[in-house]
Amino acid sequence: MDAKEILKVHVANSVSLTDEQFDYFFSFFKKQSFKKGQSIIGHGDMVNCEYFVVSGCLKSFLINSDYKMLVLQFSMSTWWASDYYALYNHTRATISVDCITNSEVLCLSNADREKLCDGLHIAERFFRWRANKGYVAANERLLSIMNNNVKCRYEELLKIYPELYNIAPKTLIAAYLGVSRETLSRLYQAQNVIYVT
Repeated sequence: MDAKEILKVHVANSVSLTDEQFDYFFSFFKKQSFKKGQSIIGHGDMVNCEYFVVSGCLKSFLINSDYKMLVLQFSMSTWWASDYYALYNHTRATISVDCITNSEVLCLSNADREKLCDGLHIAERFFRWRANKGYVAANERLLSIMNNNVKCRYEELLKIYPELYNIAPKTLIAAYLGVSRETLSRLYQAQNVIYVT
């Protein structure tokens, strides 16, 4: 499927648009391609877009005061990424987004999203649905961090991102789980033993 069709299927999960309405919806997006390792949003950048992932894998992360990377989210096809605090509050980015693999995205600016919603009111329902899903997912992740041990969080990650282990370096997966690379290796070996037996 091409970028337009992937977005169309994604939008159809929450709202019904005619072909004409979707053509209008799609006209506000700009296709961009990025190489593996390329930055989309850097710390301190002004943020005026959000990104719908067509293909590839992005990571949203920050570097803390101890210069340790904390991975907040992996974004694969049909996921969205940005520094939403900076986007909505017109501040500089504290969260960075870059490419784990070569990636294709559809960029939607704040201004274009507002024009789109003004011109096509059902689009507001789509963005509300998407924001609600994102809020629920963020809460689930927070509750998991607060209540579950590392093994449970690792198993949850396997369910959410089953293909991630073929894409992302284990150091990034460890940074998402909040553990050392060595702890992740032990979990990975234990998991493989379970699958083999």
